[in-house]
Amino acid sequence: MSGRGGAPGRRIVTDLFTALALVLVIEGLFLALFPRRLRQIVVMMEQMSPEALRLGGLAAATLGVLLVWLLRA
Repeated sequence: MSGRGGAPGRRIVTDLFTALALVLVIEGLFLALFPRRLRQIVVMMEQMSPEALRLGGLAAATLGVLLVWLLRA
């Protein structure tokens, strides 16, 4: 347990909201810096099959879980 103190449940909620806030920061930066490219990516995604999108999403989620696990270990 980290030196932040508090109940473990509260730490989990704090970590979750921190992660969600970082997602918003990253997405906001991409939208601010690369608006045209993001539109092109959305058009490309519309042309992809749902199975390909699902597989890409699962791969990204798996990689994210792996990275969090490695960072927390």
